[in-house]
Amino acid sequence: MVPSFDKSVAEEAALAALYRRYSEWLRGRLRLRFGAEKAEDLVQEAYLRIAPYQVRGIRSPKSLLLRIASNLALDGIARDAVRQKHQHYAPPSADAFDSPHETLLLKEIIRSIPEKDREVFLLSRFGGLTHAQIAARLGVAVKTVEWRMARALKHCDDQLRR
Repeated sequence: MVPSFDKSVAEEAALAALYRRYSEWLRGRLRLRFGAEKAEDLVQEAYLRIAPYQVRGIRSPKSLLLRIASNLALDGIARDAVRQKHQHYAPPSADAFDSPHETLLLKEIIRSIPEKDREVFLLSRFGGLTHAQIAARLGVAVKTVEWRMARALKHCDDQLRR
């Protein structure tokens, strides 16, 4: 008689076997591209991302794991670049403008930001909310907030360069 295994137990065993077989290889590849410290986190995150799928059906596990980990690393690099670019930005105080004309210009620029981007911009810069708080309030992903904020800031920058 063949023992009957629960599918989740079998999948967990397949995932564990996949980890034992490829984790060191993946860690080595990632270490070369992204550094030793980042490699360990990327390996763990890649396996977390692949866990919900049927591991036994994957035809090219090395390629899939490397693609997942590389995408995670590149997403992190892009996110860090956006944060760093806007890290030192502080909203201007009301007396920072020399004239009512400059105040009016600022208001016009803010009004010209597309509505969804403007909402994120105002909540962040004048509401003092973090991206996570804005995402929770608007019911969107933090990544969406970051994307909208970047577009709003680019819009302001473009208008000021005119």
